[in-house]
Amino acid sequence: MNDTPGWASPGSAPSDGREPDAPGPAGSADRPGPEQSADRPQQPGDAPREPGVKWSKEQPPAGQWSAPAGHTGAGGPAQAPPPPPGGQGRVTPPPGGPGWGAPPPGGQGPYGGWGNGWGGPPPAAKPGVIPLRPLGIGELLDGAVSTMRTYWRTVLGISLTLAVLTEVVVVLLQRFVLKDSSAAVLDDPSATLGELTDALGDLLLSSAVLYGITLIGTVAATALLTTVTSRATLGRSVTTSEAWRDARPQIPRLFGLIILLSLIAAGIIAAGAVPGVLLGLAAGPEVGFGLTLLGIAGAAVVGIWLMVRLSLASPALMLEKQGITKAMRRSSRLVRGSWWRVCGIQALAAIIAYVVAAIVVIPFTFLASAFSGDGVTGLLDASGGNFGWTFLIISGIGSVIGSTITFPITAGVTVLLYIDQRIRREALDLELARAAGIQDHGATGGS
Repeated sequence: MNDTPGWASPGSAPSDGREPDAPGPAGSADRPGPEQSADRPQQPGDAPREPGVKWSKEQPPAGQWSAPAGHTGAGGPAQAPPPPPGGQGRVTPPPGGPGWGAPPPGGQGPYGGWGNGWGGPPPAAKPGVIPLRPLGIGELLDGAVSTMRTYWRTVLGISLTLAVLTEVVVVLLQRFVLKDSSAAVLDDPSATLGELTDALGDLLLSSAVLYGITLIGTVAATALLTTVTSRATLGRSVTTSEAWRDARPQIPRLFGLIILLSLIAAGIIAAGAVPGVLLGLAAGPEVGFGLTLLGIAGAAVVGIWLMVRLSLASPALMLEKQGITKAMRRSSRLVRGSWWRVCGIQALAAIIAYVVAAIVVIPFTFLASAFSGDGVTGLLDASGGNFGWTFLIISGIGSVIGSTITFPITAGVTVLLYIDQRIRREALDLELARAAGIQDHGATGGS
């Protein structure tokens, strides 16, 4: 028996020796009962025993007693009363029962039904490749890769088709349209400033054309893969024919959007270069060269800002079945206030895609140089300054493989970023949860 004031162990006798209803002063706990047992060992603080007095055989039930209010032991301070019967106080849970942080059986835990005590809200529902809540950068990238890995037949089929079509156009342009005479001029130390300006203009034009073709393929991949990615968020698969059937009504508007975005980008660059070009025509190329470069740099900054604002127009057009101008306004509203975040995520996805493509393309480039006949020095065909067919075909195969891998990454990130912005601004996760058949998604803190 523990005689510590204010605490009674289960199964022990009360410390004051009185019946619960028996009258008497509160301080009678130290006085012996009428029949104190002779063989009971002497306890510290007990009153001296009287001969012939025994402990009563009739005791109250165990655990029914508590120390009187203000009771002290050995001159110590007053102690808190023991927990009342019925489990209302802080008692040790029984073996196998719920602990302090666990919810009671069949009921919700504390703090808004979290059920984990101090562990925070439960994880959001994840019926597909992403959890239904605002996403981080890692989750966006992981969602794009998971979509490609889970639905690889559909995703790689679409991206391979677009990569082949894009690369065929690029190879034909490089062979018959785009001349590479700028390399010899830029390496010539005796070239005049006018020749350098013309060579630099040709190089920028070639790069802009090639980038425009790649942009068209990327936007088209984003649009066609939108259906796959949107259904992947719900854990539902889609075939290539189903994705094409869903995207086909929007294809004319999609190409209109691509052409409009390309014209806007070209117009911004041209507007930045025109003052320098006019000044060069009037006062000589030496005067207008610096202003042209400065104007192009400023126009590039404006173009990047505008392209980021309109970067979500393609998934908005495909998923919301809107027109071109409405999709562009929709993208602008979704990006407003989050420009730096959207730009950073898009730039990170582009860098990852570029690194992956370089890992694939560079070996094919050296292989193409080896098979072209002159090794590394045979990157260009000697006749006419054009690319040789051998080099173009082998390097084009590497480009197709690289684009097949990178298209789903950039497209998946763009679509998931559109979904993430709508979750943050419009609580789209609630609609996705209902579409996935998840009940009470918003009530459990999953949003």
